[in-house]
Amino acid sequence: MRIGPIQLATPFCQAGLAGYSDRAMRIVARRRGCPYAVTEALLDVILLSGGQGLRNSVDIDEEDHPVAGQIIGSEPESMAKAAKILHEFQYDVIDLNFACPVKKIKNKARGGHMLRDLERGKGIVRAVRDAIPNAVLSVSLRRGFDDSAESTDQFWELLEFVFDNGCAAARVHARTVEQKYLGKSRWEFLKQVKERFPHRTILGSGDVFTAEDAVRMLKETGVDIVWIARGAIGNPWIFEHARLLLENPQIELQPPMILQQKHALFTHFQIAGQIHGEALAGRRMRKQGIKYARFHPRAAEVKEAFIRVSSMRDWMAVLDQFYDLDGPGIWPTPTAVDEVNASAEMQSCEAR
Repeated sequence: MRIGPIQLATPFCQAGLAGYSDRAMRIVARRRGCPYAVTEALLDVILLSGGQGLRNSVDIDEEDHPVAGQIIGSEPESMAKAAKILHEFQYDVIDLNFACPVKKIKNKARGGHMLRDLERGKGIVRAVRDAIPNAVLSVSLRRGFDDSAESTDQFWELLEFVFDNGCAAARVHARTVEQKYLGKSRWEFLKQVKERFPHRTILGSGDVFTAEDAVRMLKETGVDIVWIARGAIGNPWIFEHARLLLENPQIELQPPMILQQKHALFTHFQIAGQIHGEALAGRRMRKQGIKYARFHPRAAEVKEAFIRVSSMRDWMAVLDQFYDLDGPGIWPTPTAVDEVNASAEMQSCEAR
């Protein structure tokens, strides 16, 4: 449970998710047991452009630590400059995204395409390491570009290079780049990674929807930290639930009570409004609201109400109508996982 000098209280992490994991989502999760969080992937050229784009991208505060600033790009020089910007803004970790299945830019690799353009990926690691030699670095990877033996060999070569060149941790998503977010995540591959690098910090990623999934990944694969992505959308309680389950496998977890849900929903919109302004927060928070709605006994009605939200006033009207009286929540139905799957991680990994 360590990333370089950073000690985590529990072996769980809120992943970066495009359009979701802003400071509002991170803070709401931190107040409910999340020990470590990652920004959505920030495009290096946006960070380098300065102005409002930069100010929006580097949004952290004193409560938002430890936090990793995740960057994505194709050129060693620009990635190094972007990493230096985040380091100067006091991000605790700089994460290099070599995992997202984004499209190539002409003939240039980016994200998961680094897994078949190893020299470019190695060049980025070197450049960032040289630019900020005292920073804590991590790299996000997939298990390969495709299912070929050559791709698997390239994964191992790149991961070996990452650790040999001073990176403190690696996050491995157990799907290939070509799979994107389709098909099952091969957790047995994560086990192989940890067995091959027993003294390195490995974060495991893919198909973690519930607290039970998070604990099961730890036990089945041996990874050091579980990267929770889709499972954290609309469910900031997953981190505390995973901790409780890890401490006592026999515990019967309870879904959040109605007033617990209301408090999280109010805080989430309030912080989002401070960051984005009310109009943009309204648009961003609709998709958050419909994920929170899964825990409400009248989930379908609440979901429809959140879809119509465009302001804080609308948001409060939904809370007043459906969350005014306390009572037990419900566990989401299995089909609710499919909704999150379709609408969240299958988006582009780049920051908008």
